[in-house]
This record gives sequence, structure tokens and C-alpha cells, in this order.
Amino acid sequence: MRWIVRRGLRGLGLGTLLSMTAGDALAHGVAAPEPTPLVAITTWSLDPLPCAAALVAGIGYLIAVRQVARAHPRTPVPRWRTAAWLAGLAAILVALVSAVDVYADDLLSVHMVQHLLLAMVAPPLLAMGAPVTLLLRLASPRVRQRVIVPILHSRAVRVITSPFVAWPLFTIVMWFSHFSPLYNAALEDPTLHVAEHMAYLAAGLLFWWPIVAADPNPRRMGWGGRLAYVALQMPVNAAVGLGIYFAPAVLYPHYATDLRSWGPDAFTDQQIGGLLMWGAGDLLLLVAFTAVLAAWMRADARRGHRTRSRGSAAAEASARADEHGSLP
Repeated sequence: MRWIVRRGLRGLGLGTLLSMTAGDALAHGVAAPEPTPLVAITTWSLDPLPCAAALVAGIGYLIAVRQVARAHPRTPVPRWRTAAWLAGLAAILVALVSAVDVYADDLLSVHMVQHLLLAMVAPPLLAMGAPVTLLLRLASPRVRQRVIVPILHSRAVRVITSPFVAWPLFTIVMWFSHFSPLYNAALEDPTLHVAEHMAYLAAGLLFWWPIVAADPNPRRMGWGGRLAYVALQMPVNAAVGLGIYFAPAVLYPHYATDLRSWGPDAFTDQQIGGLLMWGAGDLLLLVAFTAVLAAWMRADARRGHRTRSRGSAAAEASARADEHGSLP
């Protein structure tokens, strides 16, 4: 069985390799310098677009949190939600403007880290920030009822936020982007590369939103559904990583023609990238699975406590009634 799986994954990698022509192997300029710890910390691309977007999203969220705290001093936004939102934005910046982005063009393994940050780290953190709930609390009753709620209940939003759409969409994005000529084309075309990053982030947000379930959702899943939703993605992610790892040759001509003189060769680097996608990706999903299971257990414990409390209160009321000769 193991031999069959290995052969199948190698076949998948070979099919991807054959789908790309030799003409796609464009010459590259000088590679980035060898990544020492100092270089890794101090090397930033500082792309203005993600920096500006993260700055606006961060400041806007903090302003909204402050206004909600003023309007509802007894029920402010929990600090951990603010921390999660800012951490999600930080993960996006690390992926797109740090040394991760600089070396992603030279090392497939670093590129895999970038994809994991955009698809599996930043989205759940942003979802834990509950921005939709924050917007609902910030808006006036008029705007909330006439604008926000109708949009949230619109057919388009109900469709794209459905788990039955989000899960397949995330799967398609991850598979198609790694096992088609699109991956290599994105490495050669900056505009296409930006679109690829946006696809990872958007698909990741749609995938993680029903798992975190911090915001209102017309198709909210139960606890068991969330566990199955996460668990079913684990073998899919593993297949992506192992498909890259077991490929018989370098899948992406961009890396095969790279001029760097340091680090592992392109084929070894590809295998490291495949292992990262498999191991780190499944580890993140396992953490999510464990978190959902723990939350389910806490919810059941709270429900049991409330049931016992109501039972105790009813028993006490009945005892007092009997004591005073009251009718039931």
C-alpha cells in the first residue's frame, strides 16, 4: 500500500513537471545574499501595498475597539481578540515584506513557509479578532439594520461563507496553485504572484471562518461538524506536501535555473518544501482540531453546570414552597 501511494504521488509530480515546457525556464538575475541570521532579520522588501493595507486594518481595528469600549464600558472587546487581529496582520507582513518574501524566489522551502503563513496562520488569527462582530457593535442601529445585516444575510454572502463552498474552494486553491503551470508563472510575473497571494489569503479566510466561528454565520456548524471539517483537510494537505516531496525531478523551472551559489540544490530544497507543507500544515490543522475539541468540552461543561444550577434552584424553590404550604 505504501509503495502504491508513493508511486501515485511521484506520478502526480511527474505530470506537473511534464505540463511545463522548457521555454518557461527563464534566466534570473543575481540571487539574494546567503541568508545568515543577521541578514534574515534585517532584510525586508517593504512592499508599500501590504504595509499600507496592514496599517489601515490595524489602526482601524484599534479605533473601533476604543469606540466600542467607550459606548459599552462593561463589555469591551476582549484584549485577546485585539491581540489575535494584530498577530494576524503581523503574520501577513512577515509573509509579504520580510526576508520570507525576499528568499521565496530563491528557495521553494521558504516559499512554502510564505504560503502557510498566508493560508493557515494569518486567517485563523484574523477570524479570532471577530471583525464582523466588532463592526456590528460599532455601527448605529440604523446602519446595522439597513446595511450590514442585509449584506450578511444576502445570498452571495450565504453562498461564499458556506462550509460546503469554503472547504472545496480552499482545497482547489492549494492543489491547483501547486500542481499546475500557475506556480511557476507566478514566480516570473509579479502581478500574477500578487494575485496568487491574495487567493491564498482569501481562500484561507473563507476556510477558517466557520472553524473559529467568532462572527455570526447563517450556516454555523456544530462542534462535530467543525471537527470533521478540519480532520478532512488533513489528508488533503498531506497529499499536497507529499506530492511535492516525492516528485521525481524539480517541479518548477524557476528554481532549477536560479543562479544562487549557496544553500541546498533545487531538488533537495523542493523536498524540504514538501516536508514543510505536509508537516507544518498538518500540525496547524491538528492544533485547530485540538482547540475545537477543547472548546466543545468546555461548552458541554458549562451546559452541564447551568443544568445542575437550574435543577438546584428549582429544588430549593420547591422546598420553600413545601415549607410555606404553597401550591405548586
